[in-house]
Amino acid sequence: MAHASGKHADFEDLRDQAVALRRQGRSLRQIRDELKIFNNDLLNQLVKGEPPPAWTRRPNAKDDLRDRARELRLRGWTYDRIQLELGCSKSSISLWVRDLPKPDRTRTPEEAREISRRGWEAKLRIRDEERRRTKEAARQAVAALSARELFLVGVGLYWAEGTKDKPYDRREKVTFCNSDPGMIQVYLAWLDLLGVERERLRFHVLIHENADVAGAEEYWAGLVGADRSAFHKTTLKKHNPKTVRKNVGDSYRGCLVIKVLRGAELYRRIEGSWYGIVLAATQPIDEMSD
Repeated sequence: MAHASGKHADFEDLRDQAVALRRQGRSLRQIRDELKIFNNDLLNQLVKGEPPPAWTRRPNAKDDLRDRARELRLRGWTYDRIQLELGCSKSSISLWVRDLPKPDRTRTPEEAREISRRGWEAKLRIRDEERRRTKEAARQAVAALSARELFLVGVGLYWAEGTKDKPYDRREKVTFCNSDPGMIQVYLAWLDLLGVERERLRFHVLIHENADVAGAEEYWAGLVGADRSAFHKTTLKKHNPKTVRKNVGDSYRGCLVIKVLRGAELYRRIEGSWYGIVLAATQPIDEMSD
Protein backbone atom coordinates (compact mmCIF):
# COMPACT_ATOMS: atom_id res chain seq x y z
CA MET A 1 0.00 0.00 0.00
CA ALA A 2 2.86 2.35 0.75
CA HIS A 3 4.18 1.83 -2.75
CA ALA A 4 0.76 2.63 -4.27
CA SER A 5 0.47 5.73 -2.13
CA GLY A 6 3.90 6.80 -3.33
CA LYS A 7 2.90 6.41 -6.97
CA HIS A 8 -0.29 8.39 -6.30
CA ALA A 9 1.76 11.15 -4.68
CA ASP A 10 4.11 11.22 -7.65
CA PHE A 11 1.15 11.53 -10.06
CA GLU A 12 -0.38 14.37 -8.07
CA ASP A 13 2.95 16.17 -7.96
CA LEU A 14 3.35 15.80 -11.71
CA ARG A 15 -0.22 16.93 -12.26
CA ASP A 16 0.34 20.07 -10.18
CA GLN A 17 3.39 20.88 -12.28
CA ALA A 18 1.62 20.12 -15.57
CA VAL A 19 -1.44 22.19 -14.64
CA ALA A 20 0.74 25.10 -13.60
CA LEU A 21 2.58 24.99 -16.92
CA ARG A 22 -0.70 24.70 -18.80
CA ARG A 23 -2.06 27.78 -17.08
CA GLN A 24 1.11 29.63 -18.01
CA GLY A 25 0.16 29.05 -21.66
CA ARG A 26 2.39 26.06 -22.46
CA SER A 27 1.50 23.57 -25.19
CA LEU A 28 1.42 19.80 -24.63
CA ARG A 29 4.73 19.44 -26.41
CA GLN A 30 6.35 22.09 -24.20
CA ILE A 31 5.01 20.41 -21.06
CA ARG A 32 6.21 17.04 -22.33
CA ASP A 33 9.74 18.31 -22.96
CA GLU A 34 9.97 20.18 -19.68
CA LEU A 35 8.67 17.38 -17.45
CA LYS A 36 10.26 14.59 -19.54
CA ILE A 37 6.93 12.77 -19.91
CA PHE A 38 6.81 10.93 -23.20
CA ASN A 39 3.71 8.83 -22.57
CA ASN A 40 0.85 10.62 -24.35
CA ASP A 41 -1.87 8.93 -22.27
CA LEU A 42 -0.21 10.02 -19.04
CA LEU A 43 0.38 13.51 -20.37
CA ASN A 44 -3.28 13.91 -21.30
CA GLN A 45 -4.34 12.66 -17.87
CA LEU A 46 -2.08 15.21 -16.17
CA VAL A 47 -3.69 18.18 -17.95
CA LYS A 48 -7.23 16.78 -18.08
CA GLY A 49 -9.81 19.52 -17.61
CA GLU A 50 -7.39 22.32 -18.44
CA PRO A 51 -8.23 24.06 -21.74
CA PRO A 52 -5.40 24.50 -24.23
CA PRO A 53 -4.02 28.03 -24.65
CA ALA A 54 -5.62 30.01 -27.44
CA TRP A 55 -2.40 30.27 -29.42
CA THR A 56 -2.28 26.48 -29.92
CA ARG A 57 -5.69 26.30 -31.57
CA ARG A 58 -5.54 26.01 -35.32
CA PRO A 59 -7.64 28.53 -37.26
CA ASN A 60 -10.66 26.93 -38.86
CA ALA A 61 -12.68 28.37 -41.71
CA LYS A 62 -15.79 26.96 -40.08
CA ASP A 63 -15.25 28.58 -36.66
CA ASP A 64 -17.91 31.22 -37.35
CA LEU A 65 -20.40 28.58 -38.48
CA ARG A 66 -19.66 26.47 -35.42
CA ASP A 67 -20.14 29.41 -33.06
CA ARG A 68 -23.40 30.34 -34.78
CA ALA A 69 -24.62 26.74 -34.64
CA ARG A 70 -23.93 26.57 -30.90
CA GLU A 71 -25.73 29.85 -30.37
CA LEU A 72 -28.81 28.60 -32.23
CA ARG A 73 -28.75 25.28 -30.41
CA LEU A 74 -28.73 27.06 -27.05
CA ARG A 75 -31.82 28.95 -28.24
CA GLY A 76 -33.57 25.62 -28.69
CA TRP A 77 -33.17 25.16 -32.44
CA THR A 78 -33.20 21.67 -33.92
CA TYR A 79 -30.61 20.25 -36.32
CA ASP A 80 -33.05 20.70 -39.22
CA ARG A 81 -33.56 24.40 -38.50
CA ILE A 82 -29.84 25.02 -38.00
CA GLN A 83 -29.06 23.22 -41.26
CA LEU A 84 -31.64 25.30 -43.11
CA GLU A 85 -30.29 28.51 -41.59
CA LEU A 86 -26.56 27.85 -42.09
CA GLY A 87 -26.50 25.51 -45.10
CA CYS A 88 -24.05 23.06 -43.50
CA SER A 89 -24.39 19.31 -42.99
CA LYS A 90 -26.14 17.69 -40.03
CA SER A 91 -23.01 15.68 -39.27
CA SER A 92 -21.03 18.90 -38.76
CA ILE A 93 -23.78 20.41 -36.62
CA SER A 94 -23.91 17.27 -34.47
CA LEU A 95 -20.15 17.43 -33.91
CA TRP A 96 -20.27 21.10 -32.95
CA VAL A 97 -23.19 21.00 -30.50
CA ARG A 98 -23.19 17.46 -29.10
CA ASP A 99 -22.19 18.66 -25.62
CA LEU A 100 -25.17 21.06 -25.42
CA PRO A 101 -28.57 20.13 -23.96
CA LYS A 102 -31.12 18.71 -26.36
CA PRO A 103 -34.06 21.11 -26.93
CA ASP A 104 -37.61 20.05 -26.22
CA ARG A 105 -39.67 19.00 -29.22
CA THR A 106 -42.28 21.70 -29.78
CA ARG A 107 -43.13 21.37 -33.47
CA THR A 108 -45.83 19.23 -35.01
CA PRO A 109 -45.03 16.36 -37.41
CA GLU A 110 -46.28 18.53 -40.26
CA GLU A 111 -43.88 21.32 -39.26
CA ALA A 112 -41.04 18.81 -39.03
CA ARG A 113 -41.79 17.51 -42.52
CA GLU A 114 -41.92 21.05 -43.89
CA ILE A 115 -38.56 21.93 -42.33
CA SER A 116 -37.07 18.72 -43.70
CA ARG A 117 -38.48 19.47 -47.17
CA ARG A 118 -37.06 22.98 -47.17
CA GLY A 119 -33.70 21.68 -46.02
CA TRP A 120 -33.63 19.13 -48.82
CA GLU A 121 -34.61 21.75 -51.39
CA ALA A 122 -31.81 24.01 -50.15
CA LYS A 123 -29.35 21.13 -50.50
CA LEU A 124 -30.56 20.45 -54.05
CA ARG A 125 -30.11 24.11 -54.95
CA ILE A 126 -26.52 23.97 -53.72
CA ARG A 127 -25.86 20.81 -55.74
CA ASP A 128 -27.42 22.33 -58.86
CA GLU A 129 -25.24 25.40 -58.51
CA GLU A 130 -22.14 23.22 -58.12
CA ARG A 131 -23.10 21.30 -61.26
CA ARG A 132 -23.66 24.54 -63.18
CA ARG A 133 -20.31 26.02 -62.12
CA THR A 134 -18.41 22.85 -63.03
CA LYS A 135 -20.03 22.58 -66.45
CA GLU A 136 -19.54 26.27 -67.22
CA ALA A 137 -15.85 26.12 -66.24
CA ALA A 138 -15.36 23.07 -68.46
CA ARG A 139 -17.19 24.75 -71.36
CA GLN A 140 -14.99 27.83 -71.17
CA ALA A 141 -11.84 25.70 -70.92
CA VAL A 142 -12.49 24.23 -74.39
CA ALA A 143 -12.30 27.63 -76.10
CA ALA A 144 -11.84 27.60 -79.91
CA LEU A 145 -11.23 24.36 -81.82
CA SER A 146 -8.50 24.05 -84.41
CA ALA A 147 -9.29 22.28 -87.70
CA ARG A 148 -7.21 19.30 -86.55
CA GLU A 149 -9.05 19.10 -83.21
CA LEU A 150 -12.44 19.18 -84.94
CA PHE A 151 -11.26 16.55 -87.40
CA LEU A 152 -10.21 14.16 -84.61
CA VAL A 153 -13.39 14.79 -82.63
CA GLY A 154 -15.49 14.07 -85.71
CA VAL A 155 -13.70 10.80 -86.45
CA GLY A 156 -14.33 9.67 -82.87
CA LEU A 157 -17.98 10.69 -83.05
CA TYR A 158 -18.53 8.83 -86.27
CA TRP A 159 -16.82 5.66 -85.08
CA ALA A 160 -19.02 5.69 -81.97
CA GLU A 161 -22.36 6.46 -83.65
CA GLY A 162 -21.95 5.79 -87.38
CA THR A 163 -22.34 2.63 -89.43
CA LYS A 164 -19.24 0.49 -89.96
CA ASP A 165 -18.13 -1.87 -92.69
CA LYS A 166 -17.84 -5.53 -91.61
CA PRO A 167 -15.87 -8.35 -93.24
CA TYR A 168 -19.10 -10.36 -93.43
CA ASP A 169 -21.20 -7.38 -94.57
CA ARG A 170 -19.43 -4.99 -96.91
CA ARG A 171 -21.15 -1.60 -96.74
CA GLU A 172 -18.83 1.34 -97.17
CA LYS A 173 -21.51 3.89 -96.43
CA VAL A 174 -21.42 7.01 -94.27
CA THR A 175 -24.54 7.01 -92.08
CA PHE A 176 -24.78 8.71 -88.69
CA CYS A 177 -27.66 8.51 -86.20
CA ASN A 178 -28.18 10.36 -82.93
CA SER A 179 -30.83 12.00 -80.76
CA ASP A 180 -28.58 14.71 -79.30
CA PRO A 181 -28.88 18.01 -81.20
CA GLY A 182 -25.36 18.97 -80.13
CA MET A 183 -23.94 15.77 -81.61
CA ILE A 184 -25.76 16.47 -84.87
CA GLN A 185 -24.39 20.02 -85.02
CA VAL A 186 -20.81 18.89 -84.38
CA TYR A 187 -21.15 16.12 -86.97
CA LEU A 188 -22.40 18.57 -89.62
CA ALA A 189 -19.57 20.99 -88.83
CA TRP A 190 -17.15 18.09 -89.27
CA LEU A 191 -18.65 17.18 -92.66
CA ASP A 192 -18.27 20.83 -93.69
CA LEU A 193 -14.61 20.66 -92.66
CA LEU A 194 -14.17 17.58 -94.86
CA GLY A 195 -15.67 19.40 -97.82
CA VAL A 196 -18.87 17.34 -98.03
CA GLU A 197 -21.47 19.42 -99.84
CA ARG A 198 -24.85 19.73 -98.13
CA GLU A 199 -26.49 18.63 -101.39
CA ARG A 200 -25.05 15.16 -100.79
CA LEU A 201 -26.84 14.79 -97.44
CA ARG A 202 -30.11 12.98 -96.91
CA PHE A 203 -32.03 12.91 -93.65
CA HIS A 204 -34.78 10.93 -92.04
CA VAL A 205 -36.30 10.79 -88.59
CA LEU A 206 -36.74 7.74 -86.34
CA ILE A 207 -39.39 8.24 -83.68
CA HIS A 208 -42.07 6.43 -81.66
CA GLU A 209 -45.45 6.42 -83.35
CA ASN A 210 -47.27 7.97 -80.37
CA ALA A 211 -44.89 10.97 -80.15
CA ASP A 212 -45.31 14.37 -81.80
CA VAL A 213 -44.08 13.23 -85.22
CA ALA A 214 -44.83 16.43 -87.11
CA GLY A 215 -43.20 18.54 -84.43
CA ALA A 216 -40.07 16.37 -84.48
CA GLU A 217 -39.79 16.57 -88.25
CA GLU A 218 -40.09 20.35 -88.13
CA TYR A 219 -37.52 20.60 -85.33
CA TRP A 220 -34.84 18.53 -87.10
CA ALA A 221 -35.40 20.32 -90.43
CA GLY A 222 -34.87 23.64 -88.69
CA LEU A 223 -31.77 22.43 -86.83
CA VAL A 224 -29.93 21.18 -89.92
CA GLY A 225 -31.19 23.99 -92.14
CA ALA A 226 -32.30 21.60 -94.86
CA ASP A 227 -35.29 21.72 -97.15
CA ARG A 228 -37.94 19.14 -96.44
CA SER A 229 -37.20 17.62 -99.85
CA ALA A 230 -33.92 16.37 -98.35
CA PHE A 231 -35.89 14.33 -95.79
CA HIS A 232 -36.99 10.79 -96.50
CA LYS A 233 -40.19 9.40 -95.01
CA THR A 234 -40.08 9.22 -91.23
CA THR A 235 -39.67 5.75 -89.69
CA LEU A 236 -42.19 5.13 -86.89
CA LYS A 237 -41.33 2.78 -84.07
CA LYS A 238 -44.24 0.62 -82.94
CA HIS A 239 -45.27 1.20 -79.36
CA ASN A 240 -45.30 -1.80 -77.02
CA PRO A 241 -48.17 -1.24 -74.55
CA LYS A 242 -46.42 -3.48 -72.01
CA THR A 243 -43.50 -1.10 -71.65
CA VAL A 244 -43.40 2.29 -69.97
CA ARG A 245 -41.45 4.79 -72.07
CA LYS A 246 -39.36 7.40 -70.30
CA ASN A 247 -38.40 9.32 -73.45
CA VAL A 248 -41.61 11.33 -73.56
CA GLY A 249 -42.61 15.00 -73.42
CA ASP A 250 -41.78 18.05 -75.49
CA SER A 251 -38.03 17.35 -75.40
CA TYR A 252 -38.42 13.96 -77.11
CA ARG A 253 -37.85 14.30 -80.85
CA GLY A 254 -36.60 10.84 -81.74
CA CYS A 255 -33.34 10.36 -83.63
CA LEU A 256 -32.04 11.95 -86.81
CA VAL A 257 -30.29 9.79 -89.41
CA ILE A 258 -27.84 11.55 -91.76
CA LYS A 259 -26.62 9.75 -94.88
CA VAL A 260 -23.89 10.97 -97.22
CA LEU A 261 -24.49 10.12 -100.85
CA ARG A 262 -21.54 8.62 -102.76
CA GLY A 263 -19.73 8.16 -99.47
CA ALA A 264 -17.54 5.07 -100.06
CA GLU A 265 -14.31 7.05 -100.42
CA LEU A 266 -15.19 9.18 -97.38
CA TYR A 267 -15.89 6.05 -95.36
CA ARG A 268 -12.44 4.65 -96.17
CA ARG A 269 -10.84 7.90 -95.02
CA ILE A 270 -12.83 7.78 -91.76
CA GLU A 271 -11.87 4.18 -91.03
CA GLY A 272 -8.20 4.81 -91.81
CA SER A 273 -8.20 7.93 -89.61
CA TRP A 274 -9.77 6.01 -86.75
CA TYR A 275 -7.11 3.32 -86.84
CA GLY A 276 -4.51 6.08 -86.97
CA ILE A 277 -5.97 7.50 -83.75
CA VAL A 278 -5.90 4.04 -82.15
CA LEU A 279 -2.25 3.58 -83.11
CA ALA A 280 -1.29 7.03 -81.83
CA ALA A 281 -3.17 6.53 -78.55
CA THR A 282 -1.25 3.32 -77.82
CA GLN A 283 2.08 5.15 -78.13
CA PRO A 284 3.59 7.55 -75.54
CA ILE A 285 1.42 10.68 -75.45
CA ASP A 286 3.06 14.10 -75.81
CA GLU A 287 2.49 16.33 -72.82
CA MET A 288 -0.19 18.95 -73.41
CA SER A 289 1.25 22.41 -73.86
CA ASP A 290 -0.41 25.63 -72.76
